Amino acid sequence: MFEKKNLTKCSFDTKTVHAGQSPDPSTGAINTPVYLTATYVLEQLGKDKNHHYARSSNPTRTVLEQLLAELEGSRYGVAFSSGMSAADAIVRAWLKQGDHVVVGDDVYGGIFRLFEYNYKKYGLAFDYVDTTVVKNIETAIKPSTRMIWLETPTNPLLKVTDLICVCKLLALINETRQDDEKILSVIDNTFMTPYFMRPLEFGIDIVFHSTTKFFSGHNQMVGGAVIVRDDPKRWYYGETSKMVFDAEAGHEKKLINENANLLYTGIQFIQNAVGAIPSPFDCWLTIMGTKTLALRMQRSDDSARKIADFLSKHPKVKKVYYPGLATHLNYNIAKEQMTGFGAMISFEVQGTITDAITFMNSVKLWSLAESLGAVESMVTHPASMSHVSVPAEVRHSRGISDGLIRLSVGIESAHDLIADLDQALQHRT
Repeated sequence: MFEKKNLTKCSFDTKTVHAGQSPDPSTGAINTPVYLTATYVLEQLGKDKNHHYARSSNPTRTVLEQLLAELEGSRYGVAFSSGMSAADAIVRAWLKQGDHVVVGDDVYGGIFRLFEYNYKKYGLAFDYVDTTVVKNIETAIKPSTRMIWLETPTNPLLKVTDLICVCKLLALINETRQDDEKILSVIDNTFMTPYFMRPLEFGIDIVFHSTTKFFSGHNQMVGGAVIVRDDPKRWYYGETSKMVFDAEAGHEKKLINENANLLYTGIQFIQNAVGAIPSPFDCWLTIMGTKTLALRMQRSDDSARKIADFLSKHPKVKKVYYPGLATHLNYNIAKEQMTGFGAMISFEVQGTITDAITFMNSVKLWSLAESLGAVESMVTHPASMSHVSVPAEVRHSRGISDGLIRLSVGIESAHDLIADLDQALQHRT
């Protein structure tokens, strides 16, 4: 039997390769096997080998969940079939009719669609504020507020929220509330990944990801994940029970866990109840992609800095949104809470929406596509792609213009990427 590696003192880069993984005990295979099975044979009634049905668990998925949790600094990870199903599980596990959520105003269009067009009709309320001003969050909080939903940097304007200040605010408020009234903090860490930022270390309760993006990194699957804070002092730890079948007695019996992470078990319950699970093969692809996460993130970050600098000096570019520029409004906060600035850049060209469209239709090396976080560099038009579900008047009020362009920097040569942007900017009408 191979011993499990102790990675406690290892760097993040090493953990991306080894966390949650050991050679296969049967064959010694160095890579995690893909367990393509729908069910598992019991040794006898009531006795399994930690798995009984694939919707509930799968060995390949378990490896992925342990890997992602460890990279974010926790023991509690749950993998999903998409980033949106991960977000959905968080809401289902924590909120009830009548609850209120404070959301960052510059939020991914898919989240806006989920909240406004799905959950509002079930009695949940949402207010959208600029979370870079923490006072805005404090002002928006009501007695019914049960969740703060953050992105930092935001999608697509790359605004940065001070997580330490947010966590201090919530700690003060939660001290005055009963356990069933406390406010949960949630952050989408897709843009940064734990390579550049680990929000749980600041006191955030839940981190979620679209693993489709940087973790997978190759545009070959769709997935998501939720990681819950590992802190037994938090209010969402407590007594839980599990019903198991006692074959000798012929009936179920209750096993008590005195100090379980109830938030984690609640999210696991939703994952199983609705079947929002990734396939074993998609889990395997994500495990393989994560092995090169550190290398890809660093390469993309290095190139993004050069590209943002180029765009900021280009006469045909009106404005650049990138937290790594000293001119960015939240530059100092970004430097303090992130170890890099990431692969995402947004900008506006001089002129009209027609000029922006001409630019996007003129790129050759960049792919015009609605995604991000892959080895291929991509250009996206938020108004007609990632944020099309947000009404125009709402987008405009939040600073998302029809001419805004979002870039996801891949691993190609920065020189080649800049040359392609430059030639496309020359094609303006």
